[in-house]
Amino acid sequence: MTGEPAPDDSLAETFWAVARRLRRLSKDALAPWEVTPGQSRALGVLVRNGEMRPGALSEHLRIAPRSATEVVDDLEDRGLVERSPDPADRRATLVRVTPRGREIADGIRAARVAEAEEFFRGLDAHDRSELARILGSLRD
Repeated sequence: MTGEPAPDDSLAETFWAVARRLRRLSKDALAPWEVTPGQSRALGVLVRNGEMRPGALSEHLRIAPRSATEVVDDLEDRGLVERSPDPADRRATLVRVTPRGREIADGIRAARVAEAEEFFRGLDAHDRSELARILGSLRD
């Protein structure tokens, strides 16, 4: 963080500047794996929650079902996820992470932890806690 915002900076402008910086850092952190932020999020959801239908994945990601299908298609093309018939409903499919996908997801998670530590290093524990509380209330 570079210090106090200039007096003419609005809260929204400061927020968007931080969001842009985070987006840039996130893109840089993902570069070694050549995945998009959306693909990274999908891998993370699947690693944490296990196999699921594409519709459930779209709900977890808060994106349109068609967008989730595109993400799954891209990940499947790279061998990071695989589809299989849902034994409970032969018309539906399940998506699961492959061993290679899990390996990449683990690497991304480690890089993100390091990225977050670097990004928030200027905040003490109390400030981090307050920021988490405030952002949590804005997210929901």
